[in-house]
Amino acid sequence: MEGVKNYLIDMDGVLLWGSSLIPGAADFIHRLQDKGIPFLIFTNNSLYTPRDLQMRLSYMGLNVSADSIFTSALATAQFLHSQRPGGSAFTIGESGLTTALHDIGYILTTQEPEYVVVGETTMYSFQRISQACRFINDGARFIATNPDVMGPGEGGFVPATGAVAALISAATGVKPYFVGKPNPLMMRMALRKLNAHSEESAMIGDRMDTDIVSGTESGLRTILVLSGVTKREQVERFPYRPTWILNSVADVEV
Repeated sequence: MEGVKNYLIDMDGVLLWGSSLIPGAADFIHRLQDKGIPFLIFTNNSLYTPRDLQMRLSYMGLNVSADSIFTSALATAQFLHSQRPGGSAFTIGESGLTTALHDIGYILTTQEPEYVVVGETTMYSFQRISQACRFINDGARFIATNPDVMGPGEGGFVPATGAVAALISAATGVKPYFVGKPNPLMMRMALRKLNAHSEESAMIGDRMDTDIVSGTESGLRTILVLSGVTKREQVERFPYRPTWILNSVADVEV
């Protein structure tokens, strides 16, 4: 890992699995903290605010600051602020998304919104999905926090942002702009937040199709860990390769 001075670290499958920390994850983060190595913990899930996630990790035994957590909701809010400061949006999502949009000065409205923004939610409403479709047909721009079509839930997987965005897209004929991984835009936002250069940074993830490809396209070195969804034999199926393949973050030398 010579030359790596900053780390972007995916959360699910890298630091935790479900409601439990992956063995060695807390020790790895604490080594980064002890050595003063900059890092950001990443998640494509837009349900929760960084403070919510900070508390969740704290209960598991991992103490980090809320400022060390970067979500697709924050990336989406930053993107909208850069495109149309002080704009308006109609959202399908929960506190992680709505708080991020409020914090950058956006108005959430059902009156001629400039954007329809879709994020993670556990309370899908046919009424709000119908409203979103009508706003998009009337000219609202269509944004989604991430393209993930499924995620973990009670009793198995549940439909995620990408699935609901696909429903709206099928009804309207309009495709959304996805801000979260694998869009390298999220990587570049994170590097700016750390004031870091891609040449001196590494992305740690468990998914080839989101973490590793976005890190590769952003010019970062990439570390695939096998503690999540990807198995070693699956790596050869992809046209790009991680810089390193490790069993877990416990094996990352800093």
